[in-house]
Amino acid sequence: MNGYELSRNWFDWAFENPELVNPNHTAIYFYVIDQCNRLGWKDKFGLPSQMAMDALGIKKHETFIRYFNDLVAWGFIGMVQKSKNQYTANIITLKSAIPKKGKALEKAILGHTGKQTLGIGESNSSIDKHTTLNNKPKTIQGFDFSEFGIFIPLVQKWIEYKNSRKENYKSQVSLNAFVKILTKYSENKFENAENIIEQSMANNWAGIFKLKPEFNKFENQDVSTQKLTFKNGKSDN
Repeated sequence: MNGYELSRNWFDWAFENPELVNPNHTAIYFYVIDQCNRLGWKDKFGLPSQMAMDALGIKKHETFIRYFNDLVAWGFIGMVQKSKNQYTANIITLKSAIPKKGKALEKAILGHTGKQTLGIGESNSSIDKHTTLNNKPKTIQGFDFSEFGIFIPLVQKWIEYKNSRKENYKSQVSLNAFVKILTKYSENKFENAENIIEQSMANNWAGIFKLKPEFNKFENQDVSTQKLTFKNGKSDN
């Protein structure tokens, strides 16, 4: 699970259902994603309504609850335990509520029968065109990049680097394994992933290794004799 997947699924659904979506839905949902990310993508976590309202500038509790309940009904937020009073938080989850292959859209259709037009191709609007383009598989250099999310440009850069070393990837499986390690080492953050790749390229390493951000320098944990390269251009042997 990552923020890119969640946001893309949300906007795919929003493009299909413009008559249902309000900016407050988007604000609340992205606040929930941010909280889940800050908590290390916990399966379940508390969401105090007042804290969310303060962060989003929503003044009335009734307004917040209205849009929050919509997100629950549409399947974007899973309700684990409803708050008992104003002093307790809702316990929610994003893990079990990730829309898969249109499931969230199907939920919304069932919950809002008669409120929307469902026929494919019934509209000539740019919304349908945008959705169609967004759903096209992304293939680069013979590999499927469609599941790499925010890391797509970094993976492409890494493949080019490996090719220059004549260490071409032979299969999709091996490339997927690389992205999995990159995601883990970078904690699913683009900037961290970019630094990790630049670290290996600068030191001419064949693989990627964790960074040590507290020292603001690159470190290959497996080869202790490698030169340590600082972000400011200095080095330490």
